[in-house]
Amino acid sequence: MERLGSLEELTQALRCLPGVGPKAAQRMALHLLQHNREGALRLARALEAATRIVRQCQRCNTFTEDEICALCSSSKRDPSLLCVIETPADLLMLEHTQAYSGLYFVLMGRLSPLDGVGPKEIGLERLLKRALDGQVREVVLATNFTNEGEATAHYIGEMLGARGLKVTRLARGVPVGGELEYVDSGTLAQALRERRAVAGTA
Repeated sequence: MERLGSLEELTQALRCLPGVGPKAAQRMALHLLQHNREGALRLARALEAATRIVRQCQRCNTFTEDEICALCSSSKRDPSLLCVIETPADLLMLEHTQAYSGLYFVLMGRLSPLDGVGPKEIGLERLLKRALDGQVREVVLATNFTNEGEATAHYIGEMLGARGLKVTRLARGVPVGGELEYVDSGTLAQALRERRAVAGTA
């Protein structure tokens, strides 16, 4: 097999990024070399450092540089609430809402039998141990509303519910600021099913 040149090697390496095809990777490689070599070196240093230093939190499984992440170490978080999510990106999105004060468990994936991802691959034994630590009173399932995410939430709900824990699921419905005319029928139907009483009414 012919050895790739440095430019081709860089182009191929950039293709590991999500959504980056051959043409986009080539444009990125050429841009870095033509317009921003210092940026390319900084990127290389940052990638090297991150892959060497960043690990997974021993309690919640998210990315951190320490054995226990800052959220798990914080005395300001409510240890009786445990939110189960699929990825560190989901954790960041929930934190941006400033509406949740509990702790997390990051699955780093979701159940997908067709892809060979079962309970062991997403650490459900660790989740079970974490949820039964004596402090957790409610587990909030915040996996995505995909087929795999729903299956994962159902599996975890059955697993934890059988052990007496309160398990809730992130609600679905019309987005804040959304107009009914533009909401898809599936979301609208779910919003109708999950409707709640208006304050002050019977």
